[in-house]
Amino acid sequence: MALMDNTVLMKAVDLPDALGGQLLFYGQNEDAGFSSVSIDSRMVLPGTLFVALNGAAQDGHRYVKAAFKAGAAMAMVARSRVEDPAWELVTAAQEHQGILLVVEDTLKGLQDAARVYLAQFPRLLRIGITGSSGKTTTKEIAAAMIGNEKAVVMNPGNLNSETGLPLSVFMVRAAHEVGIFEMGMNRNGELGELARILKPHLALITNIGSAHIGILGSKEAIAQEKKTVFSEFSGNETALIPEDDAYRDFLAARVKGRVRYYGLSSCGALGPVIDQGLGGTDLMWDRVPVHFGLPGKHNLRNALAAAAIAQEVPVSSGAIRAGLASVRPLFGRSEILHGPVTVIRDCYNANPESLGEAIAWCDGLEWPGRRIYVIGAMLELGSATGEAHAQLGRVLRASKADMVCLFGAETQAAVAVLEGSLRKISCFHTDSIKNLSRFLADYIRPGDLVLLKGSRGCALEQLTMVLGAGAPVQGVF
Repeated sequence: MALMDNTVLMKAVDLPDALGGQLLFYGQNEDAGFSSVSIDSRMVLPGTLFVALNGAAQDGHRYVKAAFKAGAAMAMVARSRVEDPAWELVTAAQEHQGILLVVEDTLKGLQDAARVYLAQFPRLLRIGITGSSGKTTTKEIAAAMIGNEKAVVMNPGNLNSETGLPLSVFMVRAAHEVGIFEMGMNRNGELGELARILKPHLALITNIGSAHIGILGSKEAIAQEKKTVFSEFSGNETALIPEDDAYRDFLAARVKGRVRYYGLSSCGALGPVIDQGLGGTDLMWDRVPVHFGLPGKHNLRNALAAAAIAQEVPVSSGAIRAGLASVRPLFGRSEILHGPVTVIRDCYNANPESLGEAIAWCDGLEWPGRRIYVIGAMLELGSATGEAHAQLGRVLRASKADMVCLFGAETQAAVAVLEGSLRKISCFHTDSIKNLSRFLADYIRPGDLVLLKGSRGCALEQLTMVLGAGAPVQGVF
């Protein structure tokens, strides 16, 4: 990740042995190093290490020359590309007096470089957070708590992938005391790779849901993959596991380290909790009242997960309360937008569990006007897509919605359930965001409550303007 920081992170000569690579110098001396890391030539700054990844759509080796022209000190490239003169990588390095770091696989090279870099900070408390949902929110809340007393570094946004995590690692500096890193996955084995980079001292699983079931095939396989966040434990580390998850015992079995459960029943510092609906939650923490601004039981669970992390660091109860009080919604996650129409914009992602929770929460709100549930397709469910959306239809059929708007071809299974129901519920279905916008523009009226919930690929936030909603009442982090 390219940052405006001229600090030399590592010298070029410190990498080849660890990466099984080779350095080719073209003008710079052996004391040369890099001050940032990027996989995007457009983000290169003077002193950057540019990593040429070979992706499905683009091959980064095509941009090595542009990276050197922008000031890159080094480029990590694949041996196969260097040996093929058609790529002109040596010519590009010679022209700009750069360094080529030659490895067999540049993705593995990036990950290995991050692991080697992180090993330079043995005093950094490394925390990993994974799970089917709630990772980013839990990370942000934990950082808000811990940051009151410790110097914290974390991956920005949801930069949690096979490339996002290693790039984030290069943000660590000597002054940091705690590193909080979200760890995601889009394929089998990816989380184990991330664990080998981070080697967390403390790792938390938020939940086991159906997100990515289309990739891994079953919730059991998802639980097995998520459990690999503990795979680098040697005996002194701590695993934090949700007390009420159906896979709790499976996740805890044979963990090499201490296991602690967290949740409503396991948290001794948590006192009475009062749900304030759209206004969030009032609660007692260690006998002192505090207001937590994110609405819904799912966000309270995220807060308790973050508090469990903060207690392990540890930080004081006052720091935890201050973190709870300071929390604001992230984009697309439990945002409450007020205007003539009140909009719950919770459309960053969706899976069967989070959709069910969102609908149940909206049903439970005291609301004098109409409830309009705008639901986008749940993506990446594979063979489970049809049944998952049929179940969505059953959930909506039992809901308090006055109108259901379904978006995306996958939601046709939900439409079939609603149309065949004895309880006739008003339903509109389309695959066109323009058609959905036009329908809502004609249908909504002041006093309506609108839920926007769907997978990221549906981009339901595009509907915000037509709904006439104002800025988020809580702002953003």
